Amino acid sequence: MLVPSSMSRQGEIVEVVFRNGWDYMRQLLTGGKANEPDIPTPEVLRNILTELGPVYIKLGQLMSTRPDLLPGKYIDALSSLQSTVPPVPAGQMEPFIRQHLPQPPEEIFAELDYSAIAAGSIGQTHKAVLKDGRSVALKVQRPGIEELVERDMALIRDVARLVSATQFGQRYNVLDLAEEFSDAIRAELDFRTEAEYTDSLRRNLRKSPWFDPDQIVVPEILWDLTSSKLLVMEWLEGTPILKSAIVTSSEEGAAARREEITTLLFRAFFQQYFVDGFFHADPHPGNMFYLQDDRVALLDCGMMGRLDPRTRAVMTEMVLAIANSDAQRCTQLTLKLTEPLEPTDVSKLESDFTRLMGRYYGLRLENLNTAEVFGEILEAGTNNHLRWPANIGLFTKSMANLEGAARQFNPQVNLLEEIKPLMADLFRKQLIGDDPLQTLLRTGLEFRNLSLESPRQFAFLLERMSSETLKWNLQIQDLDGLRRSIDNAANRRSFSTVVAALIIGAAIVSTSQQSSQGVILSNILFAAATFLGLWLVVSILRSGQLK
Repeated sequence: MLVPSSMSRQGEIVEVVFRNGWDYMRQLLTGGKANEPDIPTPEVLRNILTELGPVYIKLGQLMSTRPDLLPGKYIDALSSLQSTVPPVPAGQMEPFIRQHLPQPPEEIFAELDYSAIAAGSIGQTHKAVLKDGRSVALKVQRPGIEELVERDMALIRDVARLVSATQFGQRYNVLDLAEEFSDAIRAELDFRTEAEYTDSLRRNLRKSPWFDPDQIVVPEILWDLTSSKLLVMEWLEGTPILKSAIVTSSEEGAAARREEITTLLFRAFFQQYFVDGFFHADPHPGNMFYLQDDRVALLDCGMMGRLDPRTRAVMTEMVLAIANSDAQRCTQLTLKLTEPLEPTDVSKLESDFTRLMGRYYGLRLENLNTAEVFGEILEAGTNNHLRWPANIGLFTKSMANLEGAARQFNPQVNLLEEIKPLMADLFRKQLIGDDPLQTLLRTGLEFRNLSLESPRQFAFLLERMSSETLKWNLQIQDLDGLRRSIDNAANRRSFSTVVAALIIGAAIVSTSQQSSQGVILSNILFAAATFLGLWLVVSILRSGQLK
């Protein structure tokens, strides 16, 4: 039972869907039968989400991080979604900010502008100056956004339940996806989560053998002023990287500085992807600033991704396989990462990768878009009924944003050229880690445990074999198909036996009985045998297995 506000919102959604002509969703929302989904074009989907407001815009932005679920044209369309929500007026923000500060603003700030300098779907940003003279940014949650999110997410879950009855819904597990998106949006509502992410990224980038940590900045969090609805951080003076002016004494110097900055960004993100396993998932140009002191800043850590050590190792090999156009290795690595939704045709998957790699073979490195290749690999896996982990989609989207921004800033840059000098160091880190002695000791301890446990396990195996209590649990793929074929053959054999018996019985009756009853019985038996025989022949012909 929908509450009145939800019913009113549902009416708004139906109106927007009607206006944009998405017949399938109109059918769902008006209580129609849930047939197989008819997904709208990318432009129509983007328009619908934009008209539905902040929560749906945020949903679209989250969907744009899942190239494992959506084709590239949808990812491109949803990536351009931007909230056009006007800022909350200063008169409404002042009491809200006062409510969520630990002390009255006059005791904390020398200056505080209650008019927002930037506004988004979840929060808006204000500038202030502390009593000690430091400039800070206040990211403040929009009043009432929590209720709006809960109302809209309840409707999204209702639609997901309807779609889950279809083959599409079962294949993509839309119920779990709805919960995943719901959890992601709720996490963005708690600014303490973003504060923790920002602090973790800042700590991780403080040291690196690949770049000068002093050249890249992540804002410092002021924890004593931060709460779930108010995030206070260091103010960094600069401009978005694509709007920045590189001031040097010559044009050659400006080009060289651009190369240095792109290399710095690539190496900082490679460390996040392949070493730390904790990365900024939304490095679009607006989140990368060129500061007045010639450093680079990473902002807005509300969306972060994680890669476990095993996945990091596989993804490192995947990058190398792409660089070498090795379709067979890409296939093997894909099967390591994915979950099959149904039996996988490995030869078809490898054939798809071979065709994909063939399109890029021999292409000049500066013309090769590595993130695009990754996106096509994900799409090929999905087309072969493989389900990718969500973090792989987030990694691919992050890398696509990074490479896209870097190419706009420095058109000559190439991701593979940037990562090749780091490959040896990456493999060394994955083999022995940062502390070789610790790795050696851990490996020695594992060998010790193996040597102690092996005799006991071997004795246990021999005991089970000698006492005849050893059981084998075998699972053979595609056994159901073989079983069905055997069942069909057995049924046809039984059917033909019955037909033959009827024919023989009718013949016996017709030769031994000359009464009218005997003639009728024999005719009935002949007719039944003829009908069943024809049915058997037709079924064999329709199956296409006459030969």
